[in-house]
Amino acid sequence: MTTDSPKRTSRKPASATEDEKRLHELGYAQELSRRMSGFSNFAVSFTIISILSGCLTLYQFGMNTGGPVMIVWGWPIVGAFTLMVGLAMAEVCSSFPTAGGLYYWSAKLAPRNAAAWSWFTGWFNFLGQVAVTAGIDFGAAFFLNAFLDLQFGFAATPGHTILLFGIILLLHGLLNTFGVKLVSLLNDISVWWHVIGVLVIVGALVFLPDNHQSAGFVFGEFVNNTGWASGFYVALLGLLLAQYTLTGYDASAHMTEETHDAARSGPRGIVMSIVVSLAAGWVLLIGLTFAIQDYDKEVASATPPAQIFIDAIGLTGGKLLLLIVIGAQFFCGMSSVTANSRMIYAFSRDGALPGSSFWHRVNKRTRTPTNAIWLAAGGAFVLGLPYLWNNTAYAAVTSIAVIGLYIAYVLPTFLRLRRGEAFERGPWHLGRWSRPIGIVAVGWVVVITILFMLPQAYPVTVKTFNYTPIAVLVVLGFAGIWWLVSARKWFTGPKVQGSAEELAAIERDLDVI
Repeated sequence: MTTDSPKRTSRKPASATEDEKRLHELGYAQELSRRMSGFSNFAVSFTIISILSGCLTLYQFGMNTGGPVMIVWGWPIVGAFTLMVGLAMAEVCSSFPTAGGLYYWSAKLAPRNAAAWSWFTGWFNFLGQVAVTAGIDFGAAFFLNAFLDLQFGFAATPGHTILLFGIILLLHGLLNTFGVKLVSLLNDISVWWHVIGVLVIVGALVFLPDNHQSAGFVFGEFVNNTGWASGFYVALLGLLLAQYTLTGYDASAHMTEETHDAARSGPRGIVMSIVVSLAAGWVLLIGLTFAIQDYDKEVASATPPAQIFIDAIGLTGGKLLLLIVIGAQFFCGMSSVTANSRMIYAFSRDGALPGSSFWHRVNKRTRTPTNAIWLAAGGAFVLGLPYLWNNTAYAAVTSIAVIGLYIAYVLPTFLRLRRGEAFERGPWHLGRWSRPIGIVAVGWVVVITILFMLPQAYPVTVKTFNYTPIAVLVVLGFAGIWWLVSARKWFTGPKVQGSAEELAAIERDLDVI
């Protein structure tokens, strides 16, 4: 990766004026407040990836689909391919630093039918963003329910979990609506909460228990509790733990209209969030797996990591570690609502959502897209409701998040490959590595898109059915029918908001200084 601008030797962020000039060239006014540093941009993506959320909420799934060997070795395998996807995305982000991100990129990179490419990229991104928000806050509800059960006897039932899920989403909506400065501060704190939290958890699990599993168990034990006969198939399913965790880093792209030196800070945020999460997540998974005391008992628990904590270091210590995890998951969900709302704001700014004029409104006092925030939170709640009658609903939600997001991630990469040398690089790019990295990224996304739509448990019943294909088909069908019947006649892709004078008028109306 290279930075081939004359400014590459300067470490100083670009001024807001330079960022606004580039945004004006892309056709948009500076409606959102640009106050995020490069670190804050990285912090949003790192927080949404949240190894203390994805790794731990899907740990039970991993214990059943492959066991320790797939939990431990699946992580670096998936991480390497994910880094290829992230690098390819980062290069495009540098060229087009806008809140719309992926769907805007598709429109600008498509040689023809640009509006259609943009339309479907945006809808897949919308599906994935809503699903990842649902998955994160659903996981937080699981762990909070486990803590409340231990502390107050608040039983971990589906009804209680959905209640907590709704309360957490409500809090995240309120924070994003009224606590804008607090959200930015909490994102920065979240990075250190995650890093220090992992060190505390791993340190406690390494030094406090009297017994640990053998290296042979941690790095070589295969478990199949799915009902499927094929070990290879089950091992592939087990990759979902890592792939779901390593999602959401497109947040750095969606926050570029609020970030200084966006053409460099956005790409760096994408790549560094993956790299840091990859290293810290592997340490966490290895430490947690070594600390398993009773595999059968812990896999049967509603939240196996909580049971592992308690069995390894006692009830009081286990509760304290559980609180660290819950705090990290709360930060994660908060950031996910932030990023999701910016994507909704941008997509509706271009008229692509039903009721776009409503979802695009910006609160002049807080300078945030308030209505989009509540669509993000409400959509996530609806996606989590099937848990009331479907035991595998959480795994399905995570599959939906992976498929929706990664299709949206890779479509601009595919189009960038087709552009070849005609692609106009930004100040952050991959040089001669661009094409091979892009090919690997596209191939990997094709594999996981097929894989995570497949049944995850046997026999397939109402309680074990993976409803991922239904959710994907509903959104794809809705977007496809709407496109054929109506949208293709009026949706032309990302809109230019106006001339330089009109953009200035929009900014004056929002009291931009």
